[in-house]
Amino acid sequence: MKFFVDTADIAEIRELADAGLLDGVTTNPSLIMKADRPMKDIVAEICDVVDGPVSAEVTATDYASMVREGKILAEIADNVCIKLPLTLDGLKACKDLTGEGYLVNVTLCFSAVQALLAAKAGATFISPFIGRLDDINLDGMQLIADIRRIYDNYEFETEILAASIRTMNHVREAALIGADVCTVPPATLKGLVKHPLTDKGLDQFLADWKKTGQTIG
Repeated sequence: MKFFVDTADIAEIRELADAGLLDGVTTNPSLIMKADRPMKDIVAEICDVVDGPVSAEVTATDYASMVREGKILAEIADNVCIKLPLTLDGLKACKDLTGEGYLVNVTLCFSAVQALLAAKAGATFISPFIGRLDDINLDGMQLIADIRRIYDNYEFETEILAASIRTMNHVREAALIGADVCTVPPATLKGLVKHPLTDKGLDQFLADWKKTGQTIG
């Protein structure tokens, strides 16, 4: 499974990239707002730090404007992935943009049939929102499983990008089901490495080593 981080905070992105944990980045208008800097500057800086896909979202809602904005965003760097909403106009724009060789992430997916349509439109990534479904007492992980089965049935190449990740269990379950990518907040990605028994074991090893009076170098 690939890991993307869902943020526009360049300091967080640099830290995770330096640790070798990042395969890509996802942003959205809400994250850009929090960063409080020009969108193009943020995306360009992220693309300099991360080699993998960096999702940058259009703000238009009609087909022609989505295509125009998508191409403007794609000019920022070669690894920009144009993010489009899962609407009829968004799918039409996706078909055109992927047909011209652009990377496209179709976002705000909440049903398996929406994901099927995105794959037929040639989407590079589909972003089903797990947490938001859980928030309304629906099973977000079942959506990932349904999409995985449909895509495997028809050998679609669209990658399942599990989004709206709220917990470490979401990551584990998405990996077990076979999601291609998880995009997670920085704190969640850092939290995946933690386990109380790891900390306890390390403390014991260090205490025992100290008793030997030795040094390695």
